[in-house]
Amino acid sequence: MQQDLILQGGRVFRGLHAGFAEAVAIRGDRVLAVGSLEEVAAAAPDARRIALDGRVAIPAFNEAHMHLLPYGLALAQVNLRAEEVRSLDELLARIRTAARSAPKGAWVLGRGYDHAELDIGRHPTAAELDAAAPDNPVFIVRTCGHMGVANTAALKVAGVGHNTPDPEGGVIERRGGVLTGLFQERAMRLVKDAIPAPDLATLVDAIERAGKHLATYGFASATDMNVGMIADMAEVEAYQAAHRSGRLPLRMWQVLAGNPEGIAQQAWEAGMRPMDGDDMLRWGAVKVFADGSAGGLTAAFFDPYLASAGGGTGVFTFPDEKIHALLKLYHEQGWQLDIHAIGDAAIEQVLSGMEAADSSAHPFTGRRHRIEHCGFVTPGQRRRMKARGILPVPQPVFMYEFGDLYIRNLGRARTENAYPMRTWLEEGHHPAASSDCPVSTVDPFVNLFTMLTRKTNRGTVMGPEETLTAEQAVHCQTWCGAYTQFAEDRRGTLEPGMLADIAVLSRDIFAAEPEQILHETRCDLTLRGGEPIFDRHGTLA
Repeated sequence: MQQDLILQGGRVFRGLHAGFAEAVAIRGDRVLAVGSLEEVAAAAPDARRIALDGRVAIPAFNEAHMHLLPYGLALAQVNLRAEEVRSLDELLARIRTAARSAPKGAWVLGRGYDHAELDIGRHPTAAELDAAAPDNPVFIVRTCGHMGVANTAALKVAGVGHNTPDPEGGVIERRGGVLTGLFQERAMRLVKDAIPAPDLATLVDAIERAGKHLATYGFASATDMNVGMIADMAEVEAYQAAHRSGRLPLRMWQVLAGNPEGIAQQAWEAGMRPMDGDDMLRWGAVKVFADGSAGGLTAAFFDPYLASAGGGTGVFTFPDEKIHALLKLYHEQGWQLDIHAIGDAAIEQVLSGMEAADSSAHPFTGRRHRIEHCGFVTPGQRRRMKARGILPVPQPVFMYEFGDLYIRNLGRARTENAYPMRTWLEEGHHPAASSDCPVSTVDPFVNLFTMLTRKTNRGTVMGPEETLTAEQAVHCQTWCGAYTQFAEDRRGTLEPGMLADIAVLSRDIFAAEPEQILHETRCDLTLRGGEPIFDRHGTLA
């Protein structure tokens, strides 16, 4: 049995309601004692002492909404994120470099471009990608994950021509009857289905790679929000193999892809049931998409986008009767519903479908169904969510990365009220702040900065009345995530008997300026059940 540990010499954040302590003791995989140094030392007299030296220990971060396996794969793809790629020339140069090192005919995949941040102010075209990679099929996915561009070789492999009809809930863009290469929403499946699926070893490598990367930021728990959309049931097998072989770094809450092209029905027929697994790998929910993204003009709104941005009211993934039937099916099967809805019209479609599924035979009480993103929600919708215990799972980092684009697309007034973190807390919701990585950076300090300031990456402040304290912001990235996963009795606070999932940060973020948190703070040590899964300085070596 491992030696008891005491973290001392810096503040220990017990949780939003308990505040701070001087020290915390760990025995095995649990918190043994927390309080004054004298109290903690008495509980563990033979413990090894770890000096915080003014740093802070917090409950480990919980990434409540991300795509872990796709992120692990994306780490090996062409990085096109706006932090590094702001011109068409740079984007094409990266594709050209990748194509030169790939065999002729092999796919070249890129992730993370933002057309609004490119110097051309639009999506690349198939012809432009052809010039960079004439001998390889290419598919690049926008940062939101809801649209992407294919080159001519990729269109040919996918069997898409100028007469190919738009699928339900998707758009194949044409200009003057000519394909541009842009695919939106469910139309992306036409290309994705033509890309060879990774083998099992590649999938397990991606899971481990992504998990280890998150551990460097202080995460001990995470989510894969749409399992099955890349390699079908092989993704389930990969997670199980990673768990069996000890290559699963984080505690995972798993969400099966529930759209008709997903694997939820296959998993059900194979015998998978809600809450199967253990605290390291739990299969608990099903995801369905209701709309797209506000940055990509496909989130569904009652009022149209600004005419200067292109107008329109977005894209519903399904008509009401179809998505309502899916929500009813998965609710009655016993799954938690984790439903993607960003625009107010999509939120209304989802909320009305959830309300219709609530019945005496299958009540909502205690189910903790979730609306993912829930970005542009009305006061009336919030009240109805609260009445049935439906949880918002927002991404404050969207305001940082995409806030100025939201203003351009929707206007200032609607953007000011987006992702209302303080309002949710004050109304008694439990908003689980998360990143939707790889849509946005998984860096939790960016999320914290945004919750503290409501600033975009260009310095625009939106809805300052929705800012949080540092204690509230950490609460949203720890306890609230655990609550959405039915784990708040084990994770999210540092109290005796809780799992020793702990992050030691390089500075006391509760006494720091927001800019210091954003630019100067990192994680030094991450414990999962008392065991180090990241140790920057070799403290426990």
